[in-house]
Amino acid sequence: MALLVGATQVLGAGATTATSAAPPGRPAPACGGLDGMEIPASAMSLPTGGGRVESASVRAGLVGGETITYCQVDADILPVDPSAPAIKTRVALPYDWNGKALMFGGGGYSGTIPDLTGNVPFGPTGQPAPLARRYATFASDSGHQQSPTAPPSLDGSFGMNDEALNNFAAGDALKKTRDASLFLVRHAYGANPAEVYFAGGSTGGREALVVAQRWPTAFDGVISAFPAWNNLSEMLYVGHLAQVLSRPGAFPGVDKQALLYDRVVQACDGLDGVKDNVVSNPGSCHFDPRMLRCPNGTDAGPACLSDAQIGAVTAMSSSFRWPYRIASGETEYPGFPFLSGADMRTPFLGFGTTAPADPMPVTSGYGMQFWDQWVKYFLTRDPHHNSLTVDPGDPGKWLARISGLSTIQDRNDTDLGAFARAGGKLILLHGAADELVAPRSTTDYYQRVRATLGAGPTHSFLRYYVVAGANHANFGTPAFAAATDSLSALERWVEGGEPPVGQVVSDALHHRTRPLCEYPGWPRYRAGDPDSASSFVCAR
Repeated sequence: MALLVGATQVLGAGATTATSAAPPGRPAPACGGLDGMEIPASAMSLPTGGGRVESASVRAGLVGGETITYCQVDADILPVDPSAPAIKTRVALPYDWNGKALMFGGGGYSGTIPDLTGNVPFGPTGQPAPLARRYATFASDSGHQQSPTAPPSLDGSFGMNDEALNNFAAGDALKKTRDASLFLVRHAYGANPAEVYFAGGSTGGREALVVAQRWPTAFDGVISAFPAWNNLSEMLYVGHLAQVLSRPGAFPGVDKQALLYDRVVQACDGLDGVKDNVVSNPGSCHFDPRMLRCPNGTDAGPACLSDAQIGAVTAMSSSFRWPYRIASGETEYPGFPFLSGADMRTPFLGFGTTAPADPMPVTSGYGMQFWDQWVKYFLTRDPHHNSLTVDPGDPGKWLARISGLSTIQDRNDTDLGAFARAGGKLILLHGAADELVAPRSTTDYYQRVRATLGAGPTHSFLRYYVVAGANHANFGTPAFAAATDSLSALERWVEGGEPPVGQVVSDALHHRTRPLCEYPGWPRYRAGDPDSASSFVCAR
């Protein structure tokens, strides 16, 4: 599912078309020669109708406070099916190129091109973004264009077309975009990149794992943050929650969402040795929502939960297991960490202010709207279908279609051996308080990789970090707004053979640091300044 992003905004909106020549002494990409260029179908390893550059212009814009001059190239990768949309692709080619390239992943249902001047997910606030480091950056809209009237990243209407569906859900657009973009990089600079990296979060995090799985030699290093890798399974889970939350009296309003969050933090904040409004040891936090039960279990206002609301909160925090087989082999999806520090109230990404209904309100939760789009355009391909009539526990006539979609959307091949043998490195990140993609699902993925390849071989190419207090993509005002320089760590690992050691994560909102603990570690307070990472140790 899930919203963000391969790239986050870093003053990219200030970009303007430049009229001056390249800065003196800097090698310039051959920008003018790219305009109108044809991209042959043979440049891409998957079937396409070829491509063409729609525009190429020299631009200058602020990236992290520095004015960067670059050539922006916009191209269309043409479909095989004439009724399918093109893949809208953009490449930013900087002056004084560092010889490397980085692809950004998308978010939610995609449909727009990520900001190429932005940073990697959970990226550092005090370090240059990739384009400012003189990376050639590129991305696409995943093979469809979002309707201008739809909420951001919540337009699933492209799912009516098989080629568009495979471009997005199976990841075909990723390889097509990579191949076409590197074709343009070669023509701009007369050379191939020395290294090519991928960075994405949520849907983009899922895409990061897809490229490592499907095309193990296409990228030298990958950053995958809060990945929605088992996307079909999560659809069944949020559909189950839509059923639960639409029952009369079950939806906890914003006041009750705040009550639950505050009481969980009060109960579990100090388990790491310091009171800092961060549940750093969620594995030891087992809050019982029945402690908030209203008298007689009936709704008595914002200071308590009714029995129906306790049932809903419990369902939202528990695994859902479906009683049938699907072709991907997945059997369940873990619950969200609402009883160990996640907040339902995150603007846009949270569980909204109103219960699911038909038609689905835009004030309902992001996941509920995502489910509604999926039922209408992926599952039934009926834009008027009431998504609440599809029961993930008993899908009836829709079971065969669900099973077929699972082979496209559950990207669950955890044998990354070919990627590792090719020298690829993977940094995997997830916030412990993620309210949109369950952190336990990423832990499950990591444990499957270890089970497939072995602990030692896995450690030779993969590092997994769970960031205490961090939510989904730092939306709203998280308890801990994670910021860490994963790109520099990946560069040192890939290019210098130096694996990440002693990494630190900053809280961009509260001006504090913590050790970035490799899973299953978590930051335990030892002594000293509670705002300093040096006062903590990674405990297990």
